[in-house]
Amino acid sequence: MFSAVLVAALVMGLVRGFLIDVYFIPSGSMEPLLTEGDRVLVSKLADTAGVQRGDVVVFDGRGSFDPITDPRSLPQRLVAGAGQWLGLEGSDTVYVKRVIGVGGDHVVCCADDGRLTVNGNEIDEPYVYPGDPPSDPAFDVVVPEGRVWLLGDHRSASMDSRSLLGAPGGGLVASDRIIGRALQLVWPLDRFAPIERRVG
Repeated sequence: MFSAVLVAALVMGLVRGFLIDVYFIPSGSMEPLLTEGDRVLVSKLADTAGVQRGDVVVFDGRGSFDPITDPRSLPQRLVAGAGQWLGLEGSDTVYVKRVIGVGGDHVVCCADDGRLTVNGNEIDEPYVYPGDPPSDPAFDVVVPEGRVWLLGDHRSASMDSRSLLGAPGGGLVASDRIIGRALQLVWPLDRFAPIERRVG
């Protein structure tokens, strides 16, 4: 019996480590698509170099959104890690945002009509939280190769690439920090639905 449980735990660990995983949404920064307490299924199979505009991605924010060091003690990190693995709580260093610009893109906000532009083309963003402007403050960014520009859908309540414009790295996240693409909202069950790529 114990060996069967051990094998099952090992298989689940391998699946979650290399194929797919479930992540807890800790805030409302991606509303209305995702709300606090939601769980999303994330594919780790996708090549991070193949991330596209409109993808909703989960990424490790250490070194860009967060310091690379963790001030917590080892027991605190272990308890937090167990809660995250079980999907009971979010991570202090893992975020979910929408990819707005990839390497080589020129992303600007805002155009005369208030819309965000990518490479000079105004984009429609039906996923943005109702009543929120595309961005406040304004920005003008060229995304280097190997990096992405990320925004939350609830623009007025999201800490994202805009929040770090004046910091080293300018809020740009390295593609190799992307853990995977969010594919499916799996909890709560009454909102079970695929998470589609929405390119403006």
